Amino acid sequence: MTEAAPRASTVESVDRRIDALDVLRGAAILGTLGTNIWIFTDPAGPLAFLSFGGDPGVVEAFLRFLSNGKFLGLLTLLFGVGLELQYRSAARRGVPWPGRYLWRAALLLVEGTLHFVLVFEFDVLMGYAITSMIVAYLIGRSDRVVTAWMAVAGTLLVTMVGLVTLALLAAPPGGAGAVAYPRSWLDQVRLRLDNLLVFRAELIFIVPLGIVLFLLGARLLRAGVFDERGARLRGRLMAVGLGVGVPLNLLTSFAGPAWFMVDRYLMAPLVALGLLALVTSIVLAMKGEPGVLRRGLTDVGRTALSCYVFQNLAAGLLCYGWGLGLATRFDELRPWWVPVAWGGICLMFMVASSLWLRRFGRGPLELAWQWAYQAPFRTRAAAGR
Repeated sequence: MTEAAPRASTVESVDRRIDALDVLRGAAILGTLGTNIWIFTDPAGPLAFLSFGGDPGVVEAFLRFLSNGKFLGLLTLLFGVGLELQYRSAARRGVPWPGRYLWRAALLLVEGTLHFVLVFEFDVLMGYAITSMIVAYLIGRSDRVVTAWMAVAGTLLVTMVGLVTLALLAAPPGGAGAVAYPRSWLDQVRLRLDNLLVFRAELIFIVPLGIVLFLLGARLLRAGVFDERGARLRGRLMAVGLGVGVPLNLLTSFAGPAWFMVDRYLMAPLVALGLLALVTSIVLAMKGEPGVLRRGLTDVGRTALSCYVFQNLAAGLLCYGWGLGLATRFDELRPWWVPVAWGGICLMFMVASSLWLRRFGRGPLELAWQWAYQAPFRTRAAAGR
């Protein structure tokens, strides 16, 4: 959705701002795969991710540093921007809020649940759905109320991360032993259901983090961070996010597995603010027709839901035993083959999304989701005739 019709003098700015949002979404979607690919390519799968043990080595630790948590934070900020735009659209049309938005959030929860059960243990859509149901009632409230909620959620997040970090620091070194991940797809589904609480424990951190970043994303949109008037604000965000956040994030990345929570849920979101400002500034500075990279990122951003789900499915097909089993076959080539796998999947989805959008206005899952969203209202309208 878009905002109210702009004045003629700002049409170019608004168009570029929308372009920046699509590019940012595309970068965030492909960047989340940059984190998840290390899970898919590990022969022990998500079980190794949860063990908090072992030494990945300097090269792998640095490669993980490049993506871990940063693009999750960026995606979360953008989700808040989208929620703000939907709130404005509802206000312009004079329809009740949150109203139908809660149905949208419920559908997202269903989508996330299916994605968790059938595809990937660490789905974020469920967390976004729960968070959006909370934040929907906060969008449009006074600055005082919003600030209070951000402060409470942020304090809760920092406290939980601190407690878990202290527990990990006090735990004996080594972590859990290696466990073979089930080879068949059906056994993986059973494993997720049998360990539902373990695999969904991340929601405890995602929801308060989401409340903070959703509301912050909405505030940044209102402050004009995505157009020319936000140049000074973007400069400050880059100074804090990249100038301060990156060194701190690099430090926590190499501090050992006990600092994983601080690295992912505190430092990485700080860097995400700098990335948001940097990418937006680059897009706004571009002249002429978009190049291949920008078009690819834009098309991934326009089909974000489909690319997020299907890229995880593609990674599972490549890496797990029920597919090509490359995680086991190429284990001796780790970590060098992992970024190659990530780049190949990214390229595939940039091309696939561009080809799809030549014929359709939305991604495949977006089309199905839109149909499901409109279905009860079409039925109600037909019944009223």
